[in-house]
Amino acid sequence: MILGNLSGLSEFRLLGFSGNSHLHPLLFVILLSLYILTLVANTVIAFTINTDNTLHTPMYFFLTQLSCLDICYLSAMIPTILENLMVGTVSISKTRCAMQMFSFLFFGVAECFLLAAMSLDRYFAVCHPLHYTIIMSSRVCRSLVVGSYVCGVAVGLIHTLMTFSSPLCGSAIDHFFCEIQPLLDLLCGNTFPRELQVILVAVFAILSPFLLIIYSYIHIISTILHMASAESQQKAFSTCSSHLLVVTLFYGTAGSTYLRPKSTYRAAVDKFLSLSYSVLTPLLNPIIYSLRNKEVKRALKKKWRKTHLV
Repeated sequence: MILGNLSGLSEFRLLGFSGNSHLHPLLFVILLSLYILTLVANTVIAFTINTDNTLHTPMYFFLTQLSCLDICYLSAMIPTILENLMVGTVSISKTRCAMQMFSFLFFGVAECFLLAAMSLDRYFAVCHPLHYTIIMSSRVCRSLVVGSYVCGVAVGLIHTLMTFSSPLCGSAIDHFFCEIQPLLDLLCGNTFPRELQVILVAVFAILSPFLLIIYSYIHIISTILHMASAESQQKAFSTCSSHLLVVTLFYGTAGSTYLRPKSTYRAAVDKFLSLSYSVLTPLLNPIIYSLRNKEVKRALKKKWRKTHLV
């Protein structure tokens, strides 16, 4: 650690997985394979939805946006992680570090609000089916997506500008990309105001959309339980189960990282959680939606047959 105010420093050192160098080749192969698989899976889902007229509904419009976000979200970090595994400690310029932090926050927060928009879509589909097509018009869907991106940009800019305009007393980041929590360790003096800012923004970016999701699903479950037949209940729940699994996976790991004070931060644990929501979640999202959704599976089979007939 370099002591003293380093406000003029031009680069950082990402320590990454420096304590487990013997595992680097194996981790490199695993992460590269997962990255390629994630790109392929999300691209296939987005392409299938866009080219199949039967899937041009609000739910699948949001799913396409989710696939695009997952691709961008993962691509903002994986190249640096793979570089770290190849060469060990990576030097990264201050500008590149700031861009990486902004991108990570932008795509992550946008996904939080997009998942909330998807829960609203399921709420209106189950609780107000007669008015669903009117309420969830294409204009409303586009507005919800744009709003998600705007929230992502706002949170990304706030965190990035405030972090990189603060005086720094170190240049070694104990992580494999420019994350918020390890960067807090580099700030000079009292870091409590910045810790409080991280938690407050996390409450807005993670907890508020999560509460909206909880509110939506309370009404959805109540409506399903009051349906006359078991068949109707099963059909209604099947349209929500995939989204509910994705929400649990994403918010569980993201919330455990950001909705806690810095005093409980442990580098090894945070790295594991970061890998969970930045690598596994984008991979599992298309798998969950394709395996648990009959319409997506039907569209994928149709594309597969067309491909083999050509």
